[in-house]
Amino acid sequence: MNGVSVSFDGFKAINNLSLYVKKNELRSIIGPNGAGKTTMMDIITGKTRPDEGRVIYDDMVDLISMSEAEIANLGIGRKFQKPTVFEHHSVYENLKLALEGRRKVFENLFFKLTSEDDDKIQEVLNTIALQEHYKRDAGELSHGQKQWLEIGMLLMQNPKLLLVDEPVAGMTKQESEHTAELLTSLAEKHSVVVVEHDMEFVRSLANRVTVLHQGSVLAEGDMDSVQNNQKVIEVYLGE
Repeated sequence: MNGVSVSFDGFKAINNLSLYVKKNELRSIIGPNGAGKTTMMDIITGKTRPDEGRVIYDDMVDLISMSEAEIANLGIGRKFQKPTVFEHHSVYENLKLALEGRRKVFENLFFKLTSEDDDKIQEVLNTIALQEHYKRDAGELSHGQKQWLEIGMLLMQNPKLLLVDEPVAGMTKQESEHTAELLTSLAEKHSVVVVEHDMEFVRSLANRVTVLHQGSVLAEGDMDSVQNNQKVIEVYLGE
């Protein structure tokens, strides 16, 4: 995005924000409450229209004039903080429901899978480490496993860009460690943008970090340079 601004009732939630994410890059976005992190993702996914600026995807597509559905169909997937899975359906059925371009949601349960479809589900089950749980109802999973399942549901739609909001909130240390491994592995084939408050988790990703403050980029770089940036220290100490 380049020169993006948006105001709500006179409050400038995003202020001349320019942010560039490379193909197959894992980027962490951090910042205090009210920094504009959620609004930034709302703009990318078409939920919020900016007052000015451009949002260019894949070097050529301007997302500003597109609907949320059109943007999703381009290959931009978003995972919210609270997992939204079909709790009374199995892990396998949840992934089946998420298959790209397949009819209406509940009709998906009754169509016949092709061998390619099943291969895709098996591949995603392996990626999210839920192979042994594929028959279990999603509602029986731990919080962390539900988060991984939802990431898996996004992967079923073959996204090029994944926007992930606070993925480790409420997770155990072991679940957080696995989530870091999962997101790092996904960046080999997808661009991944992670919004997170947990600094230990962000450090474990060993990636480029962008700090937002008052709707603009305050600092950017590796975790060490960001944590030692005096402006960043002042923002967090003053929160």
